[in-house]
Amino acid sequence: MSNGDPNNPYGQPQAGQPGYGYPQQAPQGVPQQGYGYPQAPPVQGGHGFPGVPTEMPGGVKAARVMLYVITGLQVIGAVIFAIAAAAVNAAKNDATLKDDVQFQQLADFSGAALWGIVAFAVLWGVLAVFLAVKFGKGTNGIRITAIVFGAITAILGIYPFVIFGLVHTVLAVLIIVFVARADGNAWFNRQQQPQY
Repeated sequence: MSNGDPNNPYGQPQAGQPGYGYPQQAPQGVPQQGYGYPQAPPVQGGHGFPGVPTEMPGGVKAARVMLYVITGLQVIGAVIFAIAAAAVNAAKNDATLKDDVQFQQLADFSGAALWGIVAFAVLWGVLAVFLAVKFGKGTNGIRITAIVFGAITAILGIYPFVIFGLVHTVLAVLIIVFVARADGNAWFNRQQQPQY
């Protein structure tokens, strides 16, 4: 008979030892542990919801700063292209070049293209600021938009400009990486506080 063997599942439990099955209730004030593994306290996050990050992760903060840097670069680019467009328009109105039809056609096309680039640079910068501002209370839609923004920015930065384009491409790739990581995903998919 194995009444005294503590490893025998059919033996009678000794006095003071819990039986098999569900863990016994611990006395009040003593944390209960189940099956030999310590229980971790529940993670309390923002707004009382469990597991919700309360502070923006460092990678997401860095991506936000990079969006502001891209905005600054867009402003610089818009100013440079606006100066170039104004110079083309001034050259077009030069009296010595008024009769050169080929130059006038090229100037019309170049001036319109330059002003189009200025408008695009301003709108792209506004979108970057919008995304950066929304990172604080952003949802998964903002996260996806930031990833798409980063992908398009990286592609556009490859061709036309050597230095500015390279900076744009590097920043855009980093934005994608930081926003797509697990902590970024948790931040943008967190339970939002109801708006009243």
